[in-house]
Amino acid sequence: MDLTEFTAARIATIVQNGEVTAEAVAAAHFARIEKLDGTIKAFLAVTKDQALAQARRVDEKRKKGGKLGLLAGVPVALKDNIQLKGVETTCASKALKGHLATYDATVTERLKSADAVVVGKTNLDEFAMGSSTENSAFQKTTNPWDPACVPGGSSGGSAAAAAARMCAFSLGSDTGGSIRQPAAFCGVVGLKPTYGLVSRYGLVAFASSLDQIGPFTRTIEDAELALSVIGGHDPRDTTSAVNAPAAPAPAPKDLKGLRIGLPKEYFIEGLDPEVEKSVRAAVAVLKSLGASVSEVSLPHTKYAIATYYIIAPSEASSNLARFDGIRYGFIDKGATNLQEVYEMTRGAGFGSEVKRRIMLGTYALSSGYYDAYYAKAQRVRTLMANDFREAFKQVDLIAAPTTPTPPFRFGEKTNDPIAMYLSDIFTIPSNMAGNASMSLPCGLSKKGLPLGLQLIADVFQEKKMLSTARAYEAAQPFAALKG
Repeated sequence: MDLTEFTAARIATIVQNGEVTAEAVAAAHFARIEKLDGTIKAFLAVTKDQALAQARRVDEKRKKGGKLGLLAGVPVALKDNIQLKGVETTCASKALKGHLATYDATVTERLKSADAVVVGKTNLDEFAMGSSTENSAFQKTTNPWDPACVPGGSSGGSAAAAAARMCAFSLGSDTGGSIRQPAAFCGVVGLKPTYGLVSRYGLVAFASSLDQIGPFTRTIEDAELALSVIGGHDPRDTTSAVNAPAAPAPAPKDLKGLRIGLPKEYFIEGLDPEVEKSVRAAVAVLKSLGASVSEVSLPHTKYAIATYYIIAPSEASSNLARFDGIRYGFIDKGATNLQEVYEMTRGAGFGSEVKRRIMLGTYALSSGYYDAYYAKAQRVRTLMANDFREAFKQVDLIAAPTTPTPPFRFGEKTNDPIAMYLSDIFTIPSNMAGNASMSLPCGLSKKGLPLGLQLIADVFQEKKMLSTARAYEAAQPFAALKG
């Protein structure tokens, strides 16, 4: 019995029933991490001692007849921009190397309260800025399906860890596609909840009006289960919504009455033929289950990349101003005065992509340019949100590609930032509007690499989206990673 093959829901059940101990489950996953992570490099920190201690507490609680949580004994990994008390939170940046978290993020607290076992912190593009995890200051994570290919980004470590069964599920953050794009590349489910449904307290901020935490799982049931634990109102996050996520539900028998829209702006020149073929085949499956399919328009999609790369860097330039070498993290000790501390610490602590975005954002917010860039981008953002509102008057869900291409090879786009940014062209609009959206596996390319179908729902319509995904999964089971 290979415990790493079990879903999170199955692990929780057998631990609750006493069929296996939480410690045995954790040990199996640590053995797999030891076996695979030397090649995949998904983890920046493996918290073995802390995790085994937590697993033993779960087992002790069960022995004493205590009621176990929904995630009893489930091994979970956290993207290294989510706080885990007593463990480094580096955001894959030299600027935070050595910084120990002094508190747990809200999602971490909720995982622990549900008796989950946190096995480690995963790699990412520095400060979550990137689409390939090549921007990490410490290591490059490989795609478990093909080590020559990137796992996507910025949550590449979390996606790879879940895909390679080094954890039952993981958490990432999504600012412009950083959960859905790596989920598509690694052949797992990636869920970006409605903005505000999951607390951002304890998430190191990139772009505060866009960031959202969500899970990577291998089944839709596990995505629902994870969301039911981490979601819900948090008074420590002023943008937290009062809505509570729905509890997991069985797959519907059919999709009769469901209206699905295909945005014409997402099926455009430049979309890889294999991706388009796979997505259209997935939509045909949904249609065969009883859903109706029609074309919809999201006309301001063409401005998504330009708008995002004004708003996100602007918010990043403000959020990253706190990393100055004074309060925590790296400090360049060669500095002789305060100005040099700032300049030398930030110059050496930040990588090139982070510097690029800080400069873009600072320029867009500067005197004389604010109205021309940032204010105008916010107006366009409103138009994009209106596009979705109009579309959801006609349809219940939108189906589209998650990414324009299959996973690409290391180095293929690093010298062309625009080509890299275009990897998120189909995911960014949902962040701008705050909608619920997700990626689920919908096939393999001719080279055997995963492809993703994106489902987009109106705000707080996760239940409808996940129910549809459950029906698709039942009709078209996801391809599993071998080995």
